[in-house]
Amino acid sequence: MVKVRLARAGSKKRPYYHIVVTDKQNARDGRFIEAIGRYDPSQPITDARVQYERLDHWCGVGAQISDRVASILKEHRKAVGAAPAADVTA
Repeated sequence: MVKVRLARAGSKKRPYYHIVVTDKQNARDGRFIEAIGRYDPSQPITDARVQYERLDHWCGVGAQISDRVASILKEHRKAVGAAPAADVTA
């Protein structure tokens, strides 16, 4: 199964995340199919970057979105005003 989830980067005590599309069985920071965004929890949510076209593509072919990524996307869309295209709460 393909999932959209966070991959941790950054140094100790300073997390930084990439929003990636990966196989469910791969390690958290392991191999991924495609990186579609980035998220830094120490910055405002408006600084997060998400490629919504690629997200819609992967959701269209059956990728599942993790709960944390869904909440980040919900906050980002609300702050930026991007039109919701896919149901990210499922």
